[in-house]
Amino acid sequence: MAVINTNEIEFKKLPGRNLKWICNETLLGAQYLTSCIGRIPVGQTVNPAHAHPDGEELVYIIKGEGRVWIDGEISSFIAGSAILFPQNSIHMVQNNGEEEVEMICFYAPPADTSTYKYYENVGFSKAD
Repeated sequence: MAVINTNEIEFKKLPGRNLKWICNETLLGAQYLTSCIGRIPVGQTVNPAHAHPDGEELVYIIKGEGRVWIDGEISSFIAGSAILFPQNSIHMVQNNGEEEVEMICFYAPPADTSTYKYYENVGFSKAD
């Protein structure tokens, strides 16, 4: 199958965000990448911080604004931003804006939350 209607796929609730996978081997037969749509409610942070030991992730921000924590460095983003999380970089995303953040995430090679490495005690501090 080469085309799916992503409106028919439900979001899965995860800590600080909701995800819906839109491209993987099961959905579209993809062998070299996976992709999902993520939504982060106002005031929420994707938890816990995590890394992708086997590949990298590209996030494209469709709407909203916030900031990312990547290996201890913090950067702001707005709609239209592209964010690269290099292989093994510890990262997390936070919505500190006034509307929901909507983003599309691309992983190469294929990944899902079972392939993440989690870091429970890492991330934004109250002083950031």
